[in-house]
Amino acid sequence: MKILFIHQNFPGQFRHLAPALAARGHEVRALAITPRGSLPGVAVHPYRLGRGNAPGVHPFAAEFETKVIRGEACARQMAALRAQGFVPDLVVAHPGWGEALFVRDVFPGTRYLAFLEYHYGTPGGDTGFDPEFPVGGVAATAKLRVKNAANLLTYESMDWGLSPTHWQRSRIPQEWRDRVSVIFDGIDTGRVRPDAGARFDFVDASGATRTLRTGDEVVTFVNRNLEPYRGYHSFMRALPALQRLRPNAQVLIVGEAGVSYGAKPPDGGTWRQRYLDEVGDRIDPARVHFLGWLDHARFVSLLQVSACHVYLTYPFVLSWSCVEAMAAGCLVVGSDTAPVREVIEHRRNGLLVDFFDHEAIAATVADALARPAAHAGLRAAARRTAVRHYDLAGVCLPAQIALLETLGAGGTPSAPTAPPTAPPTDQERTG
Repeated sequence: MKILFIHQNFPGQFRHLAPALAARGHEVRALAITPRGSLPGVAVHPYRLGRGNAPGVHPFAAEFETKVIRGEACARQMAALRAQGFVPDLVVAHPGWGEALFVRDVFPGTRYLAFLEYHYGTPGGDTGFDPEFPVGGVAATAKLRVKNAANLLTYESMDWGLSPTHWQRSRIPQEWRDRVSVIFDGIDTGRVRPDAGARFDFVDASGATRTLRTGDEVVTFVNRNLEPYRGYHSFMRALPALQRLRPNAQVLIVGEAGVSYGAKPPDGGTWRQRYLDEVGDRIDPARVHFLGWLDHARFVSLLQVSACHVYLTYPFVLSWSCVEAMAAGCLVVGSDTAPVREVIEHRRNGLLVDFFDHEAIAATVADALARPAAHAGLRAAARRTAVRHYDLAGVCLPAQIALLETLGAGGTPSAPTAPPTAPPTDQERTG
């Protein structure tokens, strides 16, 4: 079978899937504007955009124009492959940036699987969730409606869709939802696992080298970028109370100072600094450590020494880091929001708190640090959940491969299943 992947920063979510298909004898190629490394058996074809945005485009339409520009550039590269004799049996694309808009026009007979992350503006989602950042009236909601234009074109043109979680699938309009399978990206739980002998070395703000080990009072918090969408403001506001309750706790924060999802601060600067300044005179900075970006090996080591991992998010795309923390055997204190409730059940395999309740966040984390033995069952249950439902090699990758091979061969994938559930054991109920 000939399979073509499309992702602006390939491999992205297809890092494991693409080479696994190549190893099974399929001819695998990929298109990308900015490829992120090479993969065995996968031929990557980079391409460039033909132009930039035109001046004076209506602000509601500017993002859609960007996506059309990207789609046109990708279509030219697809046409070049077709001219060379490569016509795929299956195209697998992340359509979020517009690259796959014209798959049907270049390869009308090819089956098309779309990786669907998020449909914007639906009730119960991120829009309007945080009262600190009101939606902004008709103009804002109208812009969101246009933002979904590329999504709607994707639903109309795809043969099938793939969504990482059931909650993300539930955002998609009902008329297309039955053609969307749910398979998580997958976590290497053999690599991300508990380690009683783990240690984490870092240099603190004073320049001193610090070492933390399993059993220390380590609180971890991770964002790709430190911003409100992932609860950075709620976490920072919890720190004064947490430090009063646990004077020996060391708080380690991973993430950069940019923006991944929401808007930039209206007054300039960064969210990271804005909320640090807000609580700066009420915390001990010597016990709060900003680590910036970490490579994955160091990130895993950090999770392995974590006594409590805090994961907060708007109702939005679930982060890999949440499930990785569970795989590492962390006690996860998560926000009581829909994406988190899909993987964490309160007092079964983790603890849930109100996203906005800073005092409750602090008290829950403090109790976790004060009574580690009482929460050992939750940590073990979190690990079991990750292995049972989200393991890369044993669960997710085989399901992804089966989906692609069925679709590429002209078959119809099986109907989506319900979210994973299982009765808690007595040990899982402890904590």
